[in-house]
Amino acid sequence: MINLEINRNEVLRYLGYKKGDIGESISQLIDECIEEIKKYSNYKYTYIVLKIKQSEDNIELLKSNLILEGSDILHHLKDSTMCAVLAVTLGSLVDTKIKFFEKTNLTKALILDACASTAIEWVCDEASHKIKEEALSDHDLGITYRYSPGYGDFSMDIQPEIINALEAQKKIGLTVTETNILIPRKSVTAIIGFQDKNIISIHPGCKTCNNAKWCQLKKGGNYCGN
Repeated sequence: MINLEINRNEVLRYLGYKKGDIGESISQLIDECIEEIKKYSNYKYTYIVLKIKQSEDNIELLKSNLILEGSDILHHLKDSTMCAVLAVTLGSLVDTKIKFFEKTNLTKALILDACASTAIEWVCDEASHKIKEEALSDHDLGITYRYSPGYGDFSMDIQPEIINALEAQKKIGLTVTETNILIPRKSVTAIIGFQDKNIISIHPGCKTCNNAKWCQLKKGGNYCGN
């Protein structure tokens, strides 16, 4: 397993800091939290690659029970002949530590949360790189960006089906609540399309995200980049 990397500038971005002095004490606390999240994390990911059957109303992932609905996911996969279904997690200890400090040191809890958010994006990127290599070597195809339940009109209701299709509880310890929240919380599921490698896939930013109205990153002029 590759050692987890946490980009300090990305942590600052999640915390909403722009250019300027953040103060020595906060700076030291950020460095401390980065090292703690590296220590607490037991990151894992799993994915499957499936051929897809497209119709006007939905996309069926063959040899699975997954049916993807919503105009946005249809658009995302419009040039794809197959896709990867991905799940990623940092493990339960990260959640436990953040919850502990929410009761004892809220500032540290917020910084740990930002570090963990940065870390899960790094793991997603690592998984995407592997998927991209497989798409190219096995199928001579490129990939789209990641598209997760909750983006646009791609409903969170698909989460249980994704977890079941991936056997994610058994493979990486990832479960989902009755309200479609992933447990551990620092986890991600996503769909990545396989398509002609000459097609350029550009992330749409905030415009299709259901969290955009209250997102702290957007207030700072950024987007998550997932």
